[in-house]
Amino acid sequence: MKMSNSESSIINWKNVFSESETFVNNKPFKFCFIENFLNRDFFEKLYQVYPKIDESWDELNMIHKHQYNREWDPENHSEFTQEGDDPNLDANWNIFKKYVESDEFIENIKEFSGVAVNKLKYFRFIDYKKGGFTQPHAHDDGPDTLVMMLYFSKNGKKGEPGGTFVATDYDEESIIFEPYNLDNSLVIFHDGPNSIHGCRYITKDVARHSVQITLEKYSSETGWSGRTEESHNEQKKNSELIDIS
Repeated sequence: MKMSNSESSIINWKNVFSESETFVNNKPFKFCFIENFLNRDFFEKLYQVYPKIDESWDELNMIHKHQYNREWDPENHSEFTQEGDDPNLDANWNIFKKYVESDEFIENIKEFSGVAVNKLKYFRFIDYKKGGFTQPHAHDDGPDTLVMMLYFSKNGKKGEPGGTFVATDYDEESIIFEPYNLDNSLVIFHDGPNSIHGCRYITKDVARHSVQITLEKYSSETGWSGRTEESHNEQKKNSELIDIS
């Protein structure tokens, strides 16, 4: 485990590595839940300035999901999260994002998981309100992709939706884990064909704040090891074509 003095106050790496064995051994895919992921003082700084939903957010209201997304630096957003600051966010969010894309953070997560990630692919804010949900699904982005959902919501109660569940099939009856403590906690899973996850329908007038962090293997010669949104959209388009010859 690598840890510099300048960044030792951000992540509770002891808590992270204590869940490594659980992550590696979980079935049918690698996942785990980590509480007290961030140093509490730093978490509170981020919590107090979590961005409010405004014109910089996108509302995704579809048949399979209803959520609000805000990309990092939306005014200059490309398909992948770019290095650099978001000038419209508090300085502490820029400090955190810079650390997430650092060699130290990525090497520690690589050691924790055994997955050959080496670069930050996505850093985005995701919010659920009343009526929000995401149906069970799997990305299957490739063998070297990790998805982390970091929560910034307090006063969650056992049994209430809002956290990312994991399941063994494409229905909520097959849920094998769902987090209820969404106060400075994190769900991390290894992306693949069996990594089914989602968010149950929210019926109460609440907000569920989170940040999605995706790490993946990247090569300057071949690009990302997993699929991109562009390639996914092209694949979906091709699958919908009807052969009338």
